[in-house]
Amino acid sequence: MSTPVPIDVLRALGANRWALPVMALLSREGGARFAVIARAYGLSAHSLTRCLEHLRGCFWVIPNPRHGHPLRPEYLLSEMGRPVGALCERILGERERLGLGAGDLSRWSLPLVAGLVPEWSRFGEVQARLAPVTPRALSQTLQAMIGQDLVTRRLEDRFPVVPLYGLSGRGRDLAGVMAG
Repeated sequence: MSTPVPIDVLRALGANRWALPVMALLSREGGARFAVIARAYGLSAHSLTRCLEHLRGCFWVIPNPRHGHPLRPEYLLSEMGRPVGALCERILGERERLGLGAGDLSRWSLPLVAGLVPEWSRFGEVQARLAPVTPRALSQTLQAMIGQDLVTRRLEDRFPVVPLYGLSGRGRDLAGVMAG
C-alpha cells in the first residue's frame, strides 16, 4: 500500500503557478539552466526567479555547486526534492491523459483531491482538512472540478438536505497517481 502525499506538499506545489511544471522538468532532465526553464514555459525572468525562490524555500531545489561549465545545469533537485519531482512528473502525465490544460488545476485542486480521499465529505469537513483555504476559494475550486468531472456532488436525503462531495472516477485516477 502506498502512502498518501502530505497535504502540505500539495499546498506548497499549488502556492506558485509554475512550481509543478518546473519541478517536473528538473526531475525529468536531472537539472536545468535558468534560460532553458524560462524558454520551456515562456516565463519572464521575474516569474521564474520567484518560482525558484519558492522551491528553494521548500528545500526542493538547490543551485548546482559545480555550476560554471556551460553544459552543467544551474539548478538541481535536492534529496528532499527528488520524490516531489517524481510526483510532479506523474501528476503532469495524468493531467495530460485526462485532457486537462495547464490552467485547469488551480491552487487548491491537488489538496482538494487528497482531502476528498477516501469518503464523501461535507463542505465544512473539507474546509477543515484544507485549512487555511477560504470558503470562497474552496467553493470556486469545487465548482471548477465538478465542471471538469473530477469531483461529484450528491445530496443526502435528509432535512435539511446535506450536500456531499466525493471524487469521480477521473478524480480517483488523479488521486491514485498522487498516492503512488
